[in-house]
Amino acid sequence: MPDRDHPHPPRGRILVADDEPHIRRILTTFLEASGFMVDEARDGAEAMELLRGPTPYDLALLDIMMPEHTGLEVLDFGRRLPHREGLPIVILTAKGQDADREAAFRLGADDFLTKPFSPKKLLARIHELLGSP
Repeated sequence: MPDRDHPHPPRGRILVADDEPHIRRILTTFLEASGFMVDEARDGAEAMELLRGPTPYDLALLDIMMPEHTGLEVLDFGRRLPHREGLPIVILTAKGQDADREAAFRLGADDFLTKPFSPKKLLARIHELLGSP
């Protein structure tokens, strides 16, 4: 977790939704070390609940294969929420079939990255989507 007394404000808040604890931990640790605040969801239902709520998010990272609701269902749900209009959503998954990629983009995903991923490339893509250095 970043030092709360650090003089630089956080770069933004990211929702990380993945049912695998070690993947969530890796992403959270990496993103927090890069200056982001992170909220975690363990499954699709929890991700939907967080998106439904008032917390402002700057970006969401969604795994496809999650219990309760898939990442594609969460993506579709998020795109239908008026207060989440324009929220960049990235699908980050081990399930990289063309059909999944096509479905993700059809539902409004901003990007589709397959695991394993390069943390540096992921961070660069996040900065591109957020328009930050």
